[in-house]
Amino acid sequence: MFLLLSSLDCCEGLNNVDYSKIDLSAMSLLRDYVDVTDPSFVMAVLCIAFNPLFWNLVGQWEHKNRSLTRIFRSPYVACYCLGALILFLNFLRSHCFTEAMKSQPKLKVLDCLFGYYASVAIMAIGTVFVTSSFLALGFVGTFLGDYFGILMEAKVTCFPFNVLDNPMYWGSSTIYLGWSIMHASPAGLILTAVVALCYAVALLYEGPFTEEIYHQKATKSK
Repeated sequence: MFLLLSSLDCCEGLNNVDYSKIDLSAMSLLRDYVDVTDPSFVMAVLCIAFNPLFWNLVGQWEHKNRSLTRIFRSPYVACYCLGALILFLNFLRSHCFTEAMKSQPKLKVLDCLFGYYASVAIMAIGTVFVTSSFLALGFVGTFLGDYFGILMEAKVTCFPFNVLDNPMYWGSSTIYLGWSIMHASPAGLILTAVVALCYAVALLYEGPFTEEIYHQKATKSK
């Protein structure tokens, strides 16, 4: 600590830094292509953040109280209804995402034939992960069936779960990345980063919670 303070005193701290020489071109470029105050951009961010928050809160509430199961008189019916609502919210998120891209400038370097083919390839990869994940889990497994007490017999280890964890989330993020490149949209790229960030945060809660559900199942079966 003494050496650090001595060094700062010798160099007069940060007073010798010439701030006029700092390259702000990246920030200027961002301002030119992305307007974060645009209503459609703000709405897209809100939709992106709301979706995982919504299904995590509802799922955990259902697990603790079984309120939806009592309302619909069946955990399966309740799960299907919640799944349908989540699908609707995802369609709404995608619509807001697209509208936000349409309202903002394009990046010329991406607005070319190579960018188009690259976006198609990226979206195809994302679609494979999302679709194969859905087929492996089924509707109930995909849409929080374990929160309704509908537990799977064993952990799914087939493709794509043998390639990466949470392929549904990362496949979805990959699709948004390809969609953004197809539209040559810097705003779309920023929103894709928001999608990935929200999924990463959601997994911090979903992972331990789901593990606890199956731990309780294993304990009861002994």
